Amino acid sequence: MQERMLMEKVAPQAYRKIVELSLYSQANVDSQLLELIQLRASLVNGCAFCIDMHSRDAIKAGESVQRLLALAAWTESPFFSREERAALAVTDAVLDA
Repeated sequence: MQERMLMEKVAPQAYRKIVELSLYSQANVDSQLLELIQLRASLVNGCAFCIDMHSRDAIKAGESVQRLLALAAWTESPFFSREERAALAVTDAVLDA
């Protein structure tokens, strides 16, 4: 396993902005939706540490295992609302940019 980069040391200003965005999101986005977004980003990025963390957090927030497993193929899954699909599409688009 490759050692994780410490963002706060490599790019402290960027890290602070990420923390600010995270705090804003936690205060303004439904917790289940936020966990879906974070888990989807982790799946796309292929980060095992983050996948584990966000899947656990999503389950704690009340998310079903069925929907978490369906995130890998969310565009074909019937389990997500229009709002969730929009958020997942934006997540994929940002990561693809």
